Amino acid sequence: MVNQTFYSQDFGYKYLVIQLRQLEVYQFKIMKILQIEVVDYQNKFSEINKIRTKVFQQEQGVKEELEFDGLDEKAQHLLAYLNQQPVGTTRIRNIDEQTVKIERLAVLPEARGQGIGKKLMEKALKIISNDHYQAVIIHAQEYIKDLYLQLGFEQVSKTFQEAGIAHIKMSKKL
Repeated sequence: MVNQTFYSQDFGYKYLVIQLRQLEVYQFKIMKILQIEVVDYQNKFSEINKIRTKVFQQEQGVKEELEFDGLDEKAQHLLAYLNQQPVGTTRIRNIDEQTVKIERLAVLPEARGQGIGKKLMEKALKIISNDHYQAVIIHAQEYIKDLYLQLGFEQVSKTFQEAGIAHIKMSKKL
């Protein structure tokens, strides 16, 4: 007979703990499955925009017209799923024949701290490396520049304001 069932979280994994008559405790690790997919913006419009609205508009106060700039249809989009739930996104956009820009990296607050943003960036860089581009640029929010440094980006500008948030331009040669 099961007296109590509850979930606990430890080091990024959930554990299902079942206590039987308060004598024995069994733990079953519930794996978190992360999938990152290249998606069609029109087909995944709702999921992508829900994440970006929550992160950029609600959390950071970015105006809708700045966030949704009309360039999404010209970009390649990635969507991260954690246990089949959309939790993160980014887009890749051609600047010219030699340069591409990764933009709009967003991970829902409840999914942060698990390396999802880094995995999205790694997937984007892998996709880009299969093409003919020579450089990748980003306008990184200053508070997260260490993530991009770990991925081989270099800071190429002083701090500037974009949508009222401190950013730096960073670049990576391919």
